[in-house]
Amino acid sequence: MTSSAAMRMLRSIWPLLSLALVVTGIALVASVAPITVQRRVAEAFVTLVAVVGLYIFVGNSGILSFGNVSFMAIGAYVSAILTMRPAAKAMFLPGLPELIKQAQWVPIPAALAGGVVAAVLAFLVGVPLMRLSGIAASIATFALLSITRIGIGNWNSVTGGQNSLMGFPIYTDIWTGLAWALVAMAAAFIYQETRSGLVLRASREDEIAAHAAGSHIYRHRLIAFVIGAFFSAIGGVLLGHYLGVVRIDTFYLDLTFNIVAILVIGGSGSLAGAVFGTIAIATMTELLRQAEVGFQIGTLHIAAPAGLADVIVALGMLLIILLRPRGITNGREVAWPFRP
Repeated sequence: MTSSAAMRMLRSIWPLLSLALVVTGIALVASVAPITVQRRVAEAFVTLVAVVGLYIFVGNSGILSFGNVSFMAIGAYVSAILTMRPAAKAMFLPGLPELIKQAQWVPIPAALAGGVVAAVLAFLVGVPLMRLSGIAASIATFALLSITRIGIGNWNSVTGGQNSLMGFPIYTDIWTGLAWALVAMAAAFIYQETRSGLVLRASREDEIAAHAAGSHIYRHRLIAFVIGAFFSAIGGVLLGHYLGVVRIDTFYLDLTFNIVAILVIGGSGSLAGAVFGTIAIATMTELLRQAEVGFQIGTLHIAAPAGLADVIVALGMLLIILLRPRGITNGREVAWPFRP
């Protein structure tokens, strides 16, 4: 390969490479920080995987989805059930098939199984849903979120219903989160550069013109929806194995708002928006959390009001929508720095 060809290749992957260097640098710095900082960074990487999963569909199609957290719930439950001890499953989940009840999978195959189950369900529900556009599609994805919550929350013999699932390994740390974040980012970048991704982004800008050009928008929306569901499920798997507890109430409106807000604030039109939005919100949330804990000056304890972090995130989302509708990154990827 000539030097000019190598330079062209490097320039073509620079948007992904630059983001990978940023998140890897954060992981290296956090690895020598106190354990509390390490846990916060690991949590941020889990959030990043979920946000990238949402970006794969929303960022390329332009359709706002509220249903990706339902795939996070499916991934978390599948992985938790597969990695639980057989004795615990026999006691708390008597309705499981005998083959699953007696099995205890190792983490990576269980995580992949959670992602595959979510992707298959995304395909099944996506066949009718992806024919919708605009607000109708967004409402349909919110209905999917509600149906998933009700279904899991009432399937007592298989999911435990409203009870918490416990007794599975807690393995999500900085390096696990970083590895999956890099995989999700690479998959999102590769997809958006494929023909399917380019056609879908063209329909995002002008759906009528894309239809007139003969593009099968429905097919490409379905592809993005399935891929996004897989990585959203992986985010749910990592979250479950970070908390050590899987409960259906975790995967509902609060988490949905948080992930959507991060993508909107960062910029839903680019992978860089997903990454920098996650970094910005995670940093701001941690600073505000420390402010809520407060500090002591002599006998005086100064602390911010409880719930301030949620208020600030909501205000930030409102200001971004009003002042910079395309987010922090303005819908653009990281530019090649060595211009003539």
